[in-house]
Amino acid sequence: MRKNMFRTRVALLALAALSASAQMATAQVVVTKSAGDKVGIDLSGIQTGGGAAAQVVRRTLENNLNRSGWMQVAAPGKGAVAVRGTITENGGQVLFKCQVTNVVGQSYLNAAYAQPAALAYQAAHQAAHDIVTKVTGKPTFFLAQLALIGKRGGSQELYLADSGAQNIRPLTQDRTHCLKPRWSPDNRLISYASYLMRWPDVYTIDVKNGTRTRAAYYPGVNSGGAIAPDGRTMALILSKDGNPELYVKTLPNGVPIRLTRTPRATEGSPCWSPDGSRIAYVSDVSGTPQIYIVSRTGGAPERLTMRGAQNVAPDWGANGLIAYQTLSGGKFMIAIIDPATKQERIITPYDASFEDPSWAPDGRHIAAARAVNYNYSIYLLDTMGDKPVALTTSGDWTAPAWSR
Repeated sequence: MRKNMFRTRVALLALAALSASAQMATAQVVVTKSAGDKVGIDLSGIQTGGGAAAQVVRRTLENNLNRSGWMQVAAPGKGAVAVRGTITENGGQVLFKCQVTNVVGQSYLNAAYAQPAALAYQAAHQAAHDIVTKVTGKPTFFLAQLALIGKRGGSQELYLADSGAQNIRPLTQDRTHCLKPRWSPDNRLISYASYLMRWPDVYTIDVKNGTRTRAAYYPGVNSGGAIAPDGRTMALILSKDGNPELYVKTLPNGVPIRLTRTPRATEGSPCWSPDGSRIAYVSDVSGTPQIYIVSRTGGAPERLTMRGAQNVAPDWGANGLIAYQTLSGGKFMIAIIDPATKQERIITPYDASFEDPSWAPDGRHIAAARAVNYNYSIYLLDTMGDKPVALTTSGDWTAPAWSR
């Protein structure tokens, strides 16, 4: 039998209670936003067939361009850039042929995109990615995937979705509690914590074939499971030696190396810096959950967040910024902070609680879970000022994680 059930329960704070709402001091973070200029794009030159798949391509293309942050669909004849072409269906396939030019006739793109009708959205994702990158030179998130936790029939499972959450498919069918998915740097594996064996252990699952490996199953709590940028190291929260502490181990079977020693505190939610040299994590060693940074080789941790009673769920983006969840005005908001300058700002409105931020690969957008009356949905957040967009409109979805 796994030892010390009390520690097991207490250590769940590393994943849940550290982000649980409480009546504490309000975070004092400045809200600043700037939408910037957008390129108007005219889609009226696209001739769309009557099939359902063709309509999916047209609708997904428009949604993506509007969500990019850099472009906006304009009224017919009003855009600085125009898209012309056809979307047709034939023999179970959908085909999108398009030409993209500006007002003086300069060509940006002349391409065709084909997919099985059931995967029509993928044709639109690729086309939208090509349009945005070629016209603006900016990256997108359209080709990325989202891992997320869904609750159906009273149990939680791990799911995989496209960037618009139009196609959501289950990766597990365990009928148990699971937590916090995270991608490996090559997008081959997703790590997550699960109670599959009755106790919280860390698993990795192969996205393509579903092969699952039990990566950490020491006595007590096993959580975290963040895979480093080198793909060979995992950051973990383990209580095998007492209270929950931060460890690193070489995959698959390395000996865990302990990085923190806080006998009267709880650690949780580790994530790696883009270069893999540091780890951000949550600790309540100061009395309230705050974000700290420590070298991957150990040493004295640095406290990053100073304002607010609860700052949890960090995600360190490739842009060098850390997104996190902060308690403000009695609700959880999403904030971003620069570890170098300590400058921080809230990016979400105060109409609901937002939790579990994850940076999109474009370095501009974040996915987060929005909670209203304990009902959760996944929203796309723009750090430059566009309004949040609902990606899921039904079901109960939490803990989004963008692929790299």
